[in-house]
Amino acid sequence: MNRTILSLIGAATALAAITGVASMTAGSSDDAAPAAKAATRLPVERSTLLCPTPTSSDVGTTTYTAFTPKGTGSQGTKKGTAGLLPAQGPQDDSDSEGADNGQKGTQKDKANELVVPLKEPGKPVTAETDRSDAPALIGTADGPLAPGWTVQQTTTVAAGSGRGVLGTTCTAPDTDFWFPGASTATDRQDYVHLTNPDDSAAEVDLKLYGENGRLKPSTDEAITVPGRSTVPVLLSTLTDVDATDATLRVSARSGRVGATVQAVDQSFGSDWLQASAEPSGSVVLPGIPADATSVRLVVYAPGSDDADLKVRLAGRSSSITPAGHESLHVKSGMTAWADFGNLTEGEPGSLVLTPEGGEGRAAPVVAALRVTRGKGSNQETAFIPATTSIERNATAADNRAKGSTLSLVAPNASAKVRVTASAGSGGGTPVTKTYDVKGGTTLAVEPPRPASGKGGYAVTVERVSGGPVYASRMLALPQGGVPMFTIQAMPDDRSTVVVPTARRDLSLLNDGKQ
Repeated sequence: MNRTILSLIGAATALAAITGVASMTAGSSDDAAPAAKAATRLPVERSTLLCPTPTSSDVGTTTYTAFTPKGTGSQGTKKGTAGLLPAQGPQDDSDSEGADNGQKGTQKDKANELVVPLKEPGKPVTAETDRSDAPALIGTADGPLAPGWTVQQTTTVAAGSGRGVLGTTCTAPDTDFWFPGASTATDRQDYVHLTNPDDSAAEVDLKLYGENGRLKPSTDEAITVPGRSTVPVLLSTLTDVDATDATLRVSARSGRVGATVQAVDQSFGSDWLQASAEPSGSVVLPGIPADATSVRLVVYAPGSDDADLKVRLAGRSSSITPAGHESLHVKSGMTAWADFGNLTEGEPGSLVLTPEGGEGRAAPVVAALRVTRGKGSNQETAFIPATTSIERNATAADNRAKGSTLSLVAPNASAKVRVTASAGSGGGTPVTKTYDVKGGTTLAVEPPRPASGKGGYAVTVERVSGGPVYASRMLALPQGGVPMFTIQAMPDDRSTVVVPTARRDLSLLNDGKQ
C-alpha cells in the first residue's frame, strides 16, 4: 500500500510527497545528481486518519487515544490542530422539520464537535463512548501535530458472539489494500469497512482469493462509497464459496478510502484485521505471545510467479525452523495457509518468511497470522499482519497501567532501540529506556510507564542503530476468565518526507523579463 502522507511545505515539497519526485532542477541532466544529494528530510505538515465504525453491540465500550510524538514536528511557535469528526458529516436542519430550533442547533454542534482533539505533541488525549451507533471518524492533523499523529481505537465487547477486545490503529486513506486472513466461512462474519475522507464518491473493487484462486463472485464487486461516509460490506455476500482462509483485495478505481476488516468468530471472539504491508519477497510478522495456544499463517502471492518461502521463528534467544514447517509453497494468485499449533511453546516469538532462492528470486507475498490464546470456551483471537520495519519512529497510542507487551524483533543484524513512554492523558512525566535486540531474536518486554502518570499513555519506539527492527504491541484486557487481547503491528510512522533542494532560484532566471 502507498501510505502517502502529504507534506505541504511549498509546491516542491507537495510534489515530492505526492509523486515521489527525487529532484527538481533547472539545469541539465548533469545537475540532477548533485541536486538529489542536496535533498533534505522535513516533517510532514498534514496527516489524515480514518477510524471504522467501532461496534453495534449494546455491551461494547470504545476508547479513542490520540497522540503525536514530541520533537519531530518542531516548527517554532506555529500551532497546529488535530481531531476527528463523524463520517456522516453535519446533520441538515431540513431533516428535522418542525423540531425546536435550539434542539437542531445542538445536533449540529455535536456533529461538528471534534473527537479526541489534540492540543500539543507529547501528551495523549482520550475519549470514550458506549454508543452502539457510534460512527466512523474522519480526521486531520496539521502543523506540528501532523508528524507521527496516531489514533488508536480499542473496543471491549463484554458478551455475545462478538465478545472480545477489538483494537485497530486508525488508517491513512489509500487506493490498494491486501487482507490475508479474511474469511467467508459460516462460523465467521467478516465485514470490510470502507471509509471515504473526500467530498466526492469513491468507486472500490472487492476481490477474494482462496486456495484455488479467485473466488467466484455472486454479485457485483464494485462498491460506491459516498463522500465523507462509510460503507460496511459482509464478505460472505460477495461469493457463494465457503472459504476458511481467504485473501481480500480492496482497490479503488477512483478516489481513495480507508479499509479495515472486522472479523467476528462464533467461538473465538472478534478483532480487527488490518491490512498487510505491501507485497514483498520477505515479510516479518512480529509479536506472537508466549502463551499462544494456536498460530495460523495465511499467505497470498499476487505476482505472476509462485513463491517458495523459508519459515523461521525468531525466538527469545535464537532463530529456529519450526519442525514440519520448514518451507511454504504459495502458487501465484492463490492463498496458502499453515497451522503451527502451539508454535512458541511458552516463549515469545515472531515469524520471518524469506525466499528460498534468495532475494534475487523473490516472488512478492502478503501475509498475516491468526493467533489464539486460552482454551475451551475461554478462547480469544487476534491478528498480526506483515508490517514494515521502523526506519525512525513508530507509536502505539493506547496503553494502560497493566496489560501492554511490546515485541521487538531484529530478523538479521542486532539493533539498539529507544522506547519512550509519554506522559499520561491525566499527567505525569515521560520515561525512556534503551534496549538491545540480538539479531535473529524477539525481545518481549513490558514497556516503561510514565512517572506519576494517570490515564492512558503512548509508547514510541525509535531505532537508534544496527539492523532493521520490527515491532508490535499486545494489549491484554481479560474478563471473566477469557484472555481478551488485541495486537497492533507498529510500522514506521512516516513522520518525515524527503524534500528536494533546488539548485537554482528559478524566479531569477529571466531577471523579471517575460
